[in-house]
Amino acid sequence: MNTIDIIETRVRGFIADIQHPKQKKKININDLELQLRKLMDDYFEMDGYSLFYRAIDTLKAEGHLIPILNNQFNGRTPSLSLYYWVNLKVQEDQWDRLEMMKLGDQFDFSFYERHSEWQTKDEWNRIQNVYTFLKSSQEREVVSVEERSLELFGHEKFLLDSDSFPDGIGFLARIGIGEDQLKMVNYGEPFVFWMKQGKELKDIQRVLIVENLSFFHTSIKLLEGNQLDYEPDLIIYGEGTKIERSFSFFFRMFPPKPYLFYYAGDLDAAGYGILIRLIEKYPDCCIQPALKIYRKMLECLEQRNDQKQGQTQNLKYRDLFFQWFTEEEQMKLQNLWQENKRIAQEVLTIETWRRWM
Repeated sequence: MNTIDIIETRVRGFIADIQHPKQKKKININDLELQLRKLMDDYFEMDGYSLFYRAIDTLKAEGHLIPILNNQFNGRTPSLSLYYWVNLKVQEDQWDRLEMMKLGDQFDFSFYERHSEWQTKDEWNRIQNVYTFLKSSQEREVVSVEERSLELFGHEKFLLDSDSFPDGIGFLARIGIGEDQLKMVNYGEPFVFWMKQGKELKDIQRVLIVENLSFFHTSIKLLEGNQLDYEPDLIIYGEGTKIERSFSFFFRMFPPKPYLFYYAGDLDAAGYGILIRLIEKYPDCCIQPALKIYRKMLECLEQRNDQKQGQTQNLKYRDLFFQWFTEEEQMKLQNLWQENKRIAQEVLTIETWRRWM
């Protein structure tokens, strides 16, 4: 395969991976070229950009790519539009109904009968892979979602990453198969925690989850000095939104029993959302805001700052969070929201904590 073919083949592969049968996708042409450069050590030596330009021009002529004409360009010569629409995946021949009936003992094909645009060659190959697995599933061990995804679909993130694999998200729902039937489990991510000195796993009862790293270390110092509210047996570093993915790991590590979970994060839209989503996702757990800690933060109004750019202002999360507080406290929180201000957890330091001692 010559150099021109290699570049074009790579670019076609990238585009094919993100094409979707139902909706157009928007791409940044500089991001696409960067992926290509990472894969090819001799990209510059072969004058890769000229070949990349030719490949994009070919895909545009074939109708796979549509430039977005907004006077934004990639800054190269010859220039390309900075953004392109990736056109819909071309519909392939519909599946053989007899073949569908043969697999009907394991799958419900009603979705595909209603949505023929999903009857593609790639989707059929995936279904056959799953069917083969199910025939011998009794002999298989439980593994992670990533491990099973790699085995059956060729990539460990096929069932996880909606941006890279738009066909993957919802695939199991389309065929009516659950994760348990594929003998896979979505393991929680490990988290950083600190256990109170003298405590053992069986002794853990009260758990404090803190959003930010600085206050995690501050909490440890306060706990060691017997000065921390709630006197938790365990402190977990939530690491922002990561706790929403890692919380399930707690129940793999600690004995099954009732626990009291207290959560403390930033007083901002993102912090409200983390807490409320944890409560909603784990309704059988006793999870509540660490009100004593939040009240100390509210006393540091003079250190409020601007809301972070890009935070989703979810009114539902805000209202559910506010209802835990008194009317006077809700007024302060409401004023913060209206001013587009926040109070970062980092206002709570060893020094500021002395105000309440």
